[in-house]
Amino acid sequence: MKKIIFFTFRDNPLCFIHVLLNALDMAKQGMEGKIILEGESVTLVPLMADPTHFLHPLYTKAKNAGLILGACKACATKLQMLTAIDQEQIPLIEGLAGHPAMAAYIQQGYTILTF
Repeated sequence: MKKIIFFTFRDNPLCFIHVLLNALDMAKQGMEGKIILEGESVTLVPLMADPTHFLHPLYTKAKNAGLILGACKACATKLQMLTAIDQEQIPLIEGLAGHPAMAAYIQQGYTILTF
């Protein structure tokens, strides 16, 4: 089985929609398409949590399917997103000086795509 992990860095909703669509499509096709929020993308969490936001339905679907592995603790702290991420029950990842370590996922057989 192919294993892909999306490391998202941008805070652009029009970019992030492609991550959500592809992760959901991969899951539908029996592949693993997981998401880690890094950098400024952590600021999208409160927007996507808002039921009136256009990403909300896809975000909810991906979150409920377990496709969002977590968010960068260092970036969430720096960008003051800890409360929003906690409210959404998204795990914080901090293995590499407060950031998610890509090597750990490569060792698990994931191909990393960055957005």
